[in-house]
Amino acid sequence: MTASRSAAPRPDAQVHFGVFFQGVNHTTIWSDPTSGSQIDFETFRRLILTAERGLFDAFFLGEGLRLREQDGKILDLDIAGRPDAIAQLAALAAITENIGLVATQNTTYNEPADLARRLSGLDLLSDGRAGWNVVTTDNAWTGENFRRGGFLDHELRYERAGQFIDTARALWDSWRDDAIAQSRSAENWAGPDAVATVRRETSQFDVDVTATLPRSRQGHPVIFQAGDSPSGRDFAASRADVIFSRHGTDFDDALEFANDIRARLRNAGRPEDDIKILPGTQIVLAEKESEVEEKVRWVLEGQYTGQTALSLVGLVWGKDLSDRDPDGPLPEEDPVPRPVSGTRGAFRDGNDPVAVAREWRALAEAKNLSLRQVAIETTTRSGFAGTPGQVADTLTHWVRQGASDGFNITPYLVPSGLDEIVDWLVPELQDRGAYRTEYTASTLRGHLGLRDPLTRRGPSEAAG
Repeated sequence: MTASRSAAPRPDAQVHFGVFFQGVNHTTIWSDPTSGSQIDFETFRRLILTAERGLFDAFFLGEGLRLREQDGKILDLDIAGRPDAIAQLAALAAITENIGLVATQNTTYNEPADLARRLSGLDLLSDGRAGWNVVTTDNAWTGENFRRGGFLDHELRYERAGQFIDTARALWDSWRDDAIAQSRSAENWAGPDAVATVRRETSQFDVDVTATLPRSRQGHPVIFQAGDSPSGRDFAASRADVIFSRHGTDFDDALEFANDIRARLRNAGRPEDDIKILPGTQIVLAEKESEVEEKVRWVLEGQYTGQTALSLVGLVWGKDLSDRDPDGPLPEEDPVPRPVSGTRGAFRDGNDPVAVAREWRALAEAKNLSLRQVAIETTTRSGFAGTPGQVADTLTHWVRQGASDGFNITPYLVPSGLDEIVDWLVPELQDRGAYRTEYTASTLRGHLGLRDPLTRRGPSEAAG
């Protein structure tokens, strides 16, 4: 299954791991007796310490500015637990020593001077372990929380995000490297003109601010980005350090994405290895090959409960199906045409619901599937399943063939969902020379093997 070492374009590449704590989702099996709270600090503490024991690069928190809804009601089938990411990560910085701390933060409903300061604070408190997952929003549903509605046109999302990052980086660079006196005998705590005021007037911002904090040892917080549209990919190629991609299941698809990003990096004047690609993925392990299929089925059935299946299928049919039997057939009537709700993502966005229903009925008839089984069968899932050795071979192949630099793992259980990965999979990767045996750096930028921040490079380093 694995290409030979000599045939691999990156024969010495190692797998990088992050853990993605989503918070709001139906893929975490919250009903399992071993599942912990999504809000209590103990859950975060146990999960991040397991990840650090497994020598993970980063602990990655999702963000949600409003609870999801369906049919005008709070969606109570999903887990909903998202403490403020920066506050949570600052607390976790105090109980960890090496692992990176990545906060998802929105450029649409924040302002550069404030968010740059809070991220800089996390970076200093953690001694250079902070990361920022840059996300955008254009929907009026979220904007209602901020008395703005859908104030930002869709095509302006990345324009604002680009200006936001550029302003944040200017603030992070506004303290000179020698700003703080190195000796107590110095005449002043900070040197003359050591801190520059940042003044910027753009289409989105009008900023006149003096930053309150110096840089950490890693220079800037590491910039993550997850957009997958052509404009999102161009945005990443021009400004990101890491891409959190959705291409974490099919090798050919992942390699095509990685090659596209490398081409965009070259067009942007950056080295083609200047961005690390970490697809989001789920990993299901079983000790024996004969147990894998049963383990996968148990995970899927825990993720897609009967009511969750009815809710997902109801998005296609455009109606409340909660009074139906999820183990019965799909509805006989055709879907009700109506706009897709922006409150639960894009389950059928851009697709004709009547055509989708027709395809699903044909699938159900061909395979004798219930409504719930159709929901499971037709939902796109990312991930790997197998014995620890099988999965280790697969992940090593991906990284050494250049399809990714590692994986951002979403556990299907918290806080215990990383235990098998750390205890079973990591040793297999180490046996293959494809995973570190100790931390060799102390900053997130160092763990990922990234160059200096884009604004702090000399000409030769910027070109690779």
